[in-house]
Amino acid sequence: MANSIKKVAVIQDMSSFGKCSLTAAIPVLSVMGVQAVPLPTAILTAQTGYPSFYCEDLTSKMDYFVEEWKKLGATFDGIHTGFVTGKEQIDNLFQFLDVFHSNETKLLVDPVMGDTGEVYKMFTGGLLDRMKDLVKCADIVTPNVTECCLLTGLSYEKLQSYQNDSDYIQVLEEAGHQLQHVTGANVIITGLNPPPADGNKRYVGNMYVDANHSYYRLRDFNGESYSGTGDLFASVIMGGMMRGQDLVESMKLAEAFLAAAIEATSREQVPREAGVNYEQFLRMLL
Repeated sequence: MANSIKKVAVIQDMSSFGKCSLTAAIPVLSVMGVQAVPLPTAILTAQTGYPSFYCEDLTSKMDYFVEEWKKLGATFDGIHTGFVTGKEQIDNLFQFLDVFHSNETKLLVDPVMGDTGEVYKMFTGGLLDRMKDLVKCADIVTPNVTECCLLTGLSYEKLQSYQNDSDYIQVLEEAGHQLQHVTGANVIITGLNPPPADGNKRYVGNMYVDANHSYYRLRDFNGESYSGTGDLFASVIMGGMMRGQDLVESMKLAEAFLAAAIEATSREQVPREAGVNYEQFLRMLL
């Protein structure tokens, strides 16, 4: 399938409402000049943060994608995995990787399992064990703070108990290096949110860790958090990799894009589960 445009297989759910997963990844990759090739792991009427939703799990259908794409002789420049419904889907992901993950293919694993110290509804110990196996195959892993704790055994409660930014950052940095060492992947930890020192301002940020160094950035936190921001972030990182951008540059671009979108969304008082109004800011990614 000769085609000059870079192609990324995006393996995650399709939620109609909530602006996350595939509905976040496809527009971001497209505007960054990359073809998103979706493999839906589940179809939901709305993402799981809504009070009610219907979910059709597509675990049993994933094989068909592998078989049919194999017949097409499909190859991918990148593979981007996100939300999975359980351990069995990760087993299917390994089968997918056996066929399509070559030395030329960049694999980004967003280990979606929880947030703000809580695990998501589909989380099990079996899922965590398989996720630990999956991140070892990745070139880049983009856990949020909660997921970094799950993958490394760091206590989220202990992390939240630190009284100053520098202790929080140091402990998280150690966990990031531990994850980097175990996986051999570059790690970007998203959603850093150090506890406020004596009622002072709060900050939010991200941390990049590779084999040799780490780098983090914090910016003022407006107290708002929305569905799908991690998916948008990971998609910008993947788009940047496909364009040959430096990872730290991609991280800065993702932060600027999301900061603009979150600010606009916050002004419009959009409910958290509805996701951010990022559409008008896609041009920042061109």
